[in-house]
Amino acid sequence: MCGIIGVIDRRRQCMDGTKIKAALAMMNERGSGEGAGYVAYGIYPEYKDFYALHVFFDNIRENKAALDILLEKWGTIVHDEQIKTYEQPNIRKVHTPWRYFFRPDRSLMPKSTTPDEDIVMHLVMKVNAAKNGALIFSSGKNLGVFKAAGWPEEVADFYRIQDYNGYLWLAHNRYPTNTPGWWGGAHPFNLLNWSVVHNGEITSYGTNRRYIESYGYQCTMYTDTEVVAYLVDLLIRKHGLSEKMAVRALAPPFWDEIDAMPEKEQELNRAIRLTYGPALMNGPFAICVANEEALVGFTDRIKLRPLVTGEFGDRLYISSEEAAIRTLEPKVERITMPKAGEPIIGRVIA
Repeated sequence: MCGIIGVIDRRRQCMDGTKIKAALAMMNERGSGEGAGYVAYGIYPEYKDFYALHVFFDNIRENKAALDILLEKWGTIVHDEQIKTYEQPNIRKVHTPWRYFFRPDRSLMPKSTTPDEDIVMHLVMKVNAAKNGALIFSSGKNLGVFKAAGWPEEVADFYRIQDYNGYLWLAHNRYPTNTPGWWGGAHPFNLLNWSVVHNGEITSYGTNRRYIESYGYQCTMYTDTEVVAYLVDLLIRKHGLSEKMAVRALAPPFWDEIDAMPEKEQELNRAIRLTYGPALMNGPFAICVANEEALVGFTDRIKLRPLVTGEFGDRLYISSEEAAIRTLEPKVERITMPKAGEPIIGRVIA
C-alpha cells in the first residue's frame, strides 16, 4: 500500500500545489486517512540562504521558549512564525506547525570547523531525541515539508499547499502498518535538503538503524522511512557517492548478477556491497528521494512494489500509478517502468 508521487521541472519552473494534491488523491485507495504529506522545493526564495526549520509543537507556551534558547546558542533566528493552517472537519490539530529561518553562527563556537550542515543535523537529532514537545520535521534550505494525520485532500487544504510554488514536489498517501498513524510518522521524511517518500516495508530496519546510528544519527520516530532519509544523507552528502552509486549501495544487485558482470564492473559492485553491507535494504519497497538538484526513484531488487515514470517537456514524473501521473499532466509522454533496483534520475539543468 501507500501512494507516492514526485515531479521535477529541470529548468526550475515552479508549479503550485493544486495538481499534486489532485494526483495524490487519485491514489486514495492506497491510504487509510491516517497520514499524508507534501514537500516542495523553491518555496522560500526570500529566505533561500537560511535553513527553514519546520517544527511541530505540542504546546507553544510550554515548548517554544526552550527551542528558541537552544537555537540561539548555535546561531541566529532570522525570522520565525506560525505556519498558516486552515481548519478542516476531519483533522484534529494536535500539534502547532511553526517555522524558523535559521543561520548557524560559528563565532559562537570558537575554533570550530564543523560544517553548517552538521550543526543543523546535530540540532535536529538533539531536539527530536529529547521528546520535549517539539519535533523538527523539515530542516533544509528553500524547501518545506507539510504533513499531518489525514487524507491527502484534507492535509493539502489544511496547509493550503496551492499557495506554495515549487519546482520540485514529493507527496505521499500513507497506509500505516508497523507504526501508528500520527503527524510525525507521516511522510515525507526530511533531513537537511534530503526528502524521502516510501511505499512498502524495510525488513532490514534493525540492521540499517544500528548502522546509521553508529555515525551519530538518532532514529527517534521508529519508522523505516526515517532511516532511509539518514542513509541517503550519509552516503551522498558525507561519503560523496553519486545518487546512482548510493542506490547501488541501498539496493545492490544479487551476488550471482555481480559474478556475471565484466571484470571492472564486478570489482566496483563487490566493493560497494562489502563496504556498505549494513546499509543494504531488504524488503518490498519503492522510494522517491529528492534534494534541491535532483529527483530519484528506485525499487527493491525484485520490484515488489510498483514504480512508474513519465516525461513531458522539462518535467519528470515518478509515481506508484500511471493514473496519478496523468492527473498531473494529461499529455504526459514516454511512460516507462524502471527495472528492479535501477534508479531513474531527473536533474535540474538551469
